[in-house]
Amino acid sequence: MRPEHQAKLAADFDVTFNKKDKMPDTAAIARRIADYDVLLGGWGTPPLTSKVFERAKKLKLYCHLAGSVKHILSPEVVEQYLVPRGIVTFSANEAIAYNVAESAIGMMLMLSHHWVPFVNDFRATGRWRSAHIPWNGQFLQGATVGIIGASKVGRHVIKLLTGWDLKLLCYDPYLDAREARKLGVRKASLETIFRTADFITLHTPSIPETDRMVNERLLKLMKDGATFINTARGNAVDHEALLAEARTGRILVGLDVTDPEPLPPDSPFRELENVYITPHVSGAGFYGYYKIGETGLKAIRDCLAGKRVKGAVPYERYAQLA
Repeated sequence: MRPEHQAKLAADFDVTFNKKDKMPDTAAIARRIADYDVLLGGWGTPPLTSKVFERAKKLKLYCHLAGSVKHILSPEVVEQYLVPRGIVTFSANEAIAYNVAESAIGMMLMLSHHWVPFVNDFRATGRWRSAHIPWNGQFLQGATVGIIGASKVGRHVIKLLTGWDLKLLCYDPYLDAREARKLGVRKASLETIFRTADFITLHTPSIPETDRMVNERLLKLMKDGATFINTARGNAVDHEALLAEARTGRILVGLDVTDPEPLPPDSPFRELENVYITPHVSGAGFYGYYKIGETGLKAIRDCLAGKRVKGAVPYERYAQLA
């Protein structure tokens, strides 16, 4: 939270701040939760188990000032306590999505323009436009971009690219034709995206259905010179298949997430010049971080005023959430 939002929170509500250097554990939360209407959590919040909700008789909102809540709220807790009592869960994952979307597009530009090899080569040798580094090619303008997953991140990528002269394809089994038209994308199969796209960017949740969904068959369909970006989760990609395809040198790969994470020191991915690895930092950025506090404060106000909470976790789709 920006200081002004924290001040507003303290001015409008009777707030108990955790002033210790560590997060309270589940038992400590359960002991103190009985009189609270709202619980605020974030990165590091322990699991909120049945012990918490058995005592949380007044709770109306769990306000999660971070992304995914699935490691905090089990499906059983959601079904047994939150849904019957009408307790709302707010997730600030859309605030983080702003940052991840920006990073994904930045990776597309960086890889396709070969900026890092040019910078490193010029710094090391002083050569001007080294002949062994491609300086021309299919960049974002005029390209076909395939977006896998119309998630909050995927939708922000779409929004940021809408003003570009390019073609947007999207694969998402939960995206209907009407919504696709509204977003300005054309629905396409995974096969079509991997066969035709110049850039493929992955924005799926980490759920059983997406485990290793990007596999050998799909990767072999990619065009020579195409770029594959993953800022979602490492386990959505078959890394052995990706390594085999990357070793051919015919595609560019940008990974902000890997499986395992981090990659071991002897991972062959680290040695490939056409593979760019960043240490899971695509969600970072002041803009999105401060949006967390801003949207969280609004969620608290709206919930306690009996209004619809934007960013409320849809319990009916809990199994499909990241």
